[in-house]
Parts: sequence; structure tokens; C-alpha cells
Amino acid sequence: MVAPQKQRPWVPNRQDIIWMDCNPQVGQEMRDVHPFLVFSPSIFSEKTSLVIGLQMTTAKYNADNPFALAVGKASGRKAEKTSYVLCRQPKSFDWRLRGAKAHPLKSLPDSLFMQVCERLNQIIQLR
Repeated sequence: MVAPQKQRPWVPNRQDIIWMDCNPQVGQEMRDVHPFLVFSPSIFSEKTSLVIGLQMTTAKYNADNPFALAVGKASGRKAEKTSYVLCRQPKSFDWRLRGAKAHPLKSLPDSLFMQVCERLNQIIQLR
């Protein structure tokens, strides 16, 4: 008899879109549960319980925001709205303690992820 393979527990990975509870918040920070684009690799997320990334929103006023990038349509009840990645607020969250879950959009395509990286780099100038 062959023993069933153990399924590895889910760990957020670079380019994944996950649900993240942003509470508590202060000042102009986002609050409540939002999609979150992960920048950190799964090995970092697994070892530290942290994810580094950018929050996402469907708030329409971001259409004119030079630090927000439209990445397509949202899913679920907001499917008719445009989803924006907010490049101005990189964050680090403990994904385990905040109960992060995989988002239905799963991950951002390579071309859009590179555009987000370029927009973020305009702010923090890593290269």
C-alpha cells in the first residue's frame, strides 16, 4: 500500500494576490480586508511569517493616481470595477496571524508584475 502524499501547507509567494486584513490602521493607511500583491518569495514568507507587498483596491479615484497601476478587473461582487495596485505604500504583514488566504485572481501576470515593480522603483529607486 502506498502512503498518501502529504500536501504542503499554503504559503504566499512572489506575484501572488492574497486577501490581507489591514486592521489596525493609522492615518491614511488602508483598513479592513483587501487584496494584497506579494513581493517576497515563499521561502521568506514561510520562515518569517511575513509577506512584503502592496495593497490593492477598486477605489475609482485611483484612476488619476500616478502611484497606482490598473491591473485589470476585480473578481467577485466587484467584478465590474478596475483593480489598482497601490505602489506608494509597501507594507509588511504577518500573514499567518492576520489569517491571509489565497485570492481568486491567484497571481499577477509577469508583464503587469514588472510594470508594478517599475512604478515602485520610481519611488524607492532600488536600481
